Amino acid sequence: MSAILLDTSYLISLADPARAHHQTAVSYLREALKRGVPLYLSAIAASEFQVKQAVTDLPLRNFEVLPFNIDHAMMAGLLMQDLQRDAGDDRSAVKDDIKLIAQAICESLTHVLTEDAQTLVKYLDRLNKAGTSSVKPILLADGFDTAWFENGQRGLLGDSSD
Repeated sequence: MSAILLDTSYLISLADPARAHHQTAVSYLREALKRGVPLYLSAIAASEFQVKQAVTDLPLRNFEVLPFNIDHAMMAGLLMQDLQRDAGDDRSAVKDDIKLIAQAICESLTHVLTEDAQTLVKYLDRLNKAGTSSVKPILLADGFDTAWFENGQRGLLGDSSD
């Protein structure tokens, strides 16, 4: 894992102790900081977060702010051309998720932390299967797993402690 992009749903869980996956969000933050893995806060996610809560409530000193630029916009447009939105998916949510995916691709960010299996993970999986992306989603609902920080390594070969 070389760098993580933070989705709005991750930020909401991180900021709200009442959320079901708050502790998992905190664990990923702590582990990334401990290991020196850069955490990127997209201007897109910051804008979405600001709708219901001040972005200054987040631990901003731990994040690198990632502006949305023309390269990201062009990549997002190409991705939108390749994807068909599912009936019932919120158009604006899908567009913002595609913009985040475009940023991750353009900036060579390897992972996205999210709680959003409905759109972001679904569309990212489609792009990965098509070979358009190699960004891996880390879904908070799956719980905290240090294997993400070890390139998926869950133990030594022949190690029976798994």
